[in-house]
Amino acid sequence: MKKIVILAALILTVAFTSDLAAQKQYKFGHIDSNQLLSQMPQREKAKVELEKYAKQLESTLSGMQTEFERKYQEYVSTADSLSNLIRQTKESELGEMQQRIQTFQQTAQQDLAQKENELLQPIIQKARTAISEVADENNFTYVFDVGTGVILHFSDDSIDILPMVKAKLGIQ
Repeated sequence: MKKIVILAALILTVAFTSDLAAQKQYKFGHIDSNQLLSQMPQREKAKVELEKYAKQLESTLSGMQTEFERKYQEYVSTADSLSNLIRQTKESELGEMQQRIQTFQQTAQQDLAQKENELLQPIIQKARTAISEVADENNFTYVFDVGTGVILHFSDDSIDILPMVKAKLGIQ
């Protein structure tokens, strides 16, 4: 008798669970995050700030290169009249300057990439938060980013949530 009650309870549980699973509707959405980010007003401000920073680095590099060229031309024009010691000293100085220029270029590239990340990270986070909020408010099971090129297929049943996210962020 106990086995029959347990078996009946098990059958009812399986039937109830499969009935609930059959009722579950999956809702899919998609968004082009690149398009969203390009339309966010904070993106333009970050772009301007990054360009300004890049120009500062470029100006410094240009000054270093101009100084190197001037000293190199001075060395070339006087090299024949210099003693070996002075010639070696000037060549060493030019080599060190060239090394500093190369080091500055490498460091500047890394610094510029870090600055870009620092400026864009809050914007990306704001977009992700808005996407999550829209997905939660509209009961989406999945939201795919078609801007990354990873999605191989999505049907017409998938809903483009870009307008909803733009509205959430106050973007026209």
